[in-house]
Formats: sequence, C-alpha cells, structure tokens
Amino acid sequence: MSAMERVIIPEILDSLDPADPRAVRSRWDLRWIDFYLGNSRWIVRQLKGRISGPARIMEIGAGEGSLCRNVHAALPASRVTGLDLVARPPGLLAEIDWRCGNFFQTLGDTGAEVCMGSLILHHFSDAALRELGERLQSFRLIIFCEPLRSRLPLFLSKLSNPFLGEVTRHDMPASIRAGFRPGELPALLGLDSEKWLIRELSHWRGSLRLVASHR
Repeated sequence: MSAMERVIIPEILDSLDPADPRAVRSRWDLRWIDFYLGNSRWIVRQLKGRISGPARIMEIGAGEGSLCRNVHAALPASRVTGLDLVARPPGLLAEIDWRCGNFFQTLGDTGAEVCMGSLILHHFSDAALRELGERLQSFRLIIFCEPLRSRLPLFLSKLSNPFLGEVTRHDMPASIRAGFRPGELPALLGLDSEKWLIRELSHWRGSLRLVASHR
C-alpha cells in the first residue's frame, strides 16, 4: 500500500471568529484530543528532563495558552512566551508573556532559547517550513508534536466523529493528511544531524514527536 501524500487544505477553525460557538466547541474538542494523544504531557516531560535551571521558552501557535500554562506550572523559574495571531487569552497569568502577530516575524524578538509547538507545523507548506527552520537554527532546543500522516489515525478520526463538533469532523482528518511521516520534519526544517541531536517518535494514536538539541 503506497504512503499517503501530504496535502494541505484550509481548516475551518482558522477562519472562525474565536467567539463563534463552533470555534468554542472546536477548542473543547482540541483539548480532548490533546488529552487523548498526550502531547502536552509529553512536551512538559521533555522540558523537565532537559532543562536544569531557568530558561526562556517560547511556544509558536499558542492558541488558548493551555500549553504555556502547563509549562509555567512545571517550570515556574522559566520565562514562558506564547506567540499567536489571536489576542492574549483571558485569565492568562501575568508571568506568561504573549506576543500577538505572525510568529515568523516575532519569534526572533523574544530572546528565547527553547521553542515548542503542538499541532501547528502541519498548517504550513514545505517552503514555509524551510523558512521557519532557518529561524530556528539559533535555538538550543526545539520540541514539536504534529499529526502522524498515516491511515490508522485517519481511520480512528472517523470513529471519533459521533463525539466531535462539525468543525473538528472536518479539521481533524485535514490535519492528518497535512501531517508528517518520520524523517520529514527534520529534513524540511533543515536540521543537520551533524549540528543537531535529533530524536523522533511516532505513536499509533496519531502523534509524530520531534525533539532536537544543538550538539
């Protein structure tokens, strides 16, 4: 059976006003999906295992700020900054920084040494990922969780339809089709194995996980 080709199509949530009831439901779905996949928990474990003192940590595509909150709670001595197109989420702790705008333009202004993200890179074309990879070269540690582009996660997403809102029923399989196979992300981001120590993991539930640190 041939491998699925990577296909990027617009996701409905990206075009909705955050106050739209469909967007509110979709964000609830995403929290449930994150719990099911364990992405945020895995990222926090990676950070705790690799950071021994205060660090400057940045999340791209920070959304509601849930991952920023979790990281701040686990590493309170570190400075956490969220970058997203949307405004600062209500109720976000003052200790967590927030930058609203295109993170391709703002990620160099944070002074961060660690970059993380969850379910964000699959939104971008190969060319955009190469551009992002150039900007990530100055970081000492990068950690990402992305959809695993595989038929099993796609089948599991269909089984989940009765429990999901209409937006997620469209966006979840779209995310999987735009996701990645092992080996693709390091290549697209231009992570040279002579300069970076790269570890990639895939989980049958549908996660592809990448952690890379400068040698």
